[in-house]
Amino acid sequence: MARREGAPVPGGGARMKPDAYTPQSGDANLRIDHYDLSLDYKIGTNRLSGVATITGRVRERTKSVSFDLVGLHVKKVKAARGLGATFRQTGLKVKVTFGRSLEPDEPFTLTVSYSGSPHPRGSRWGTIGWEELEDGVLVASQPTGAPTWFPCNDVPRDKATYRIEITTDLDYVVVAAVPGTSRASRGRRTWAFDLDVPTATYLVALHIGRYTRREITLGGVRGALAYPRALEARVQADFAELPRMVEVFERAFGPYPLPGYTVVVTPDELEIPLEAQGMAVFGANHIDGAGGLERLVAHELAHQWFGNSVGVQRWRDIWLNEGFACYAEWIWSESSGGPGAHALALGYRAELARQPRDLVLADPGPDRMFDDRVYKRGALALHALRLTVGDDAFFDILRAWTSRWRGGAAKTAHFLALCEELAGEDAVAVLRHWLDDTVLPRLPEGPEGVDAAVLSESLEAGGLRQRG
Repeated sequence: MARREGAPVPGGGARMKPDAYTPQSGDANLRIDHYDLSLDYKIGTNRLSGVATITGRVRERTKSVSFDLVGLHVKKVKAARGLGATFRQTGLKVKVTFGRSLEPDEPFTLTVSYSGSPHPRGSRWGTIGWEELEDGVLVASQPTGAPTWFPCNDVPRDKATYRIEITTDLDYVVVAAVPGTSRASRGRRTWAFDLDVPTATYLVALHIGRYTRREITLGGVRGALAYPRALEARVQADFAELPRMVEVFERAFGPYPLPGYTVVVTPDELEIPLEAQGMAVFGANHIDGAGGLERLVAHELAHQWFGNSVGVQRWRDIWLNEGFACYAEWIWSESSGGPGAHALALGYRAELARQPRDLVLADPGPDRMFDDRVYKRGALALHALRLTVGDDAFFDILRAWTSRWRGGAAKTAHFLALCEELAGEDAVAVLRHWLDDTVLPRLPEGPEGVDAAVLSESLEAGGLRQRG
């Protein structure tokens, strides 16, 4: 699907540089439009054979481009339209040299044939990517795990569309972000999925297992749950609030921005839940049948607006993903009868006050990009903005953010410019303290000395509180 006219083009404008937080990932000169992946995976032997057809363009005149690929061996690279191509593979890259130079914005199509035994890659953030479970597979690629299963330009700002066809064992279900088709042949089953929304490489996920898939309705949004049958009662109990969450978040953030939402619960225990484009994965340990980890359900759902539809151009701006999703937890708490956002903000600020004050939210550094202080300080920055400008202006800003940057990738500077446009210089000034200083700011009182009770009442009056 072509990018929406008027939408910010990921990486548009000046030549893109590889991300400073992941300097070994990505080619600054590439802009990928579409990946067509034809995969064959044998579960028992963990053997993957793939053919990736990649359509893209170059930004500047060049004779060579490179793709990220880790742990898999390239057999052949072929360029379409008689262009000609040779390749050289290293441990992290596949460098392709064309038969002639490509001009700026000239399209190309490459077919890369590869195979191997996929496995997670080690990183400073742990092991990420294609991972075997006790009985199946999950893909959790944030931030640089996508090259463990297909050759790609693995930077968050380079969004593309995808077609994925995967053949695997007959008695396993493959789950992706969208409903797929399947056909059985010779004791195996082939699944096909079309991801028509521009998606960052790290947000493309597949899950393979002995899953039961149940379609659900999330207001006007198509939803699905995939889980081991043994966990059915716990899953249905813990995700019963999803329709109400979607309703609350649509009022707060604007219409749900993607074609649907699929939740996968693995039979294995996982360290953390993780979002992907149009989906999220939870471990069996995150589902207790009593809603004990409901905030995590809200957090991963909110990422569909913040992080997935509106992505980041660079990893240093990760607070735009995690701070917003964390604040969504507080909005859901208010709207479902739990503690109000102000009470939660006061509690988390007190907690941060006991921790080291050496993190800059707008540039935490690669080792700290997933530090819990990024999540909480980011949410506190948003709460400070809300107290400064009032509820009407605050939620206008959030809805404008998700609308204007839908399908694109943005930076902190873009959010600050929007705040100034809609709420004035005071909005930017209060955010600057939270974003740029290591000192922990105090929360403003707000124009009328807003407290937890007033916030709760304003939510109800504004239609954001969920009744019943």
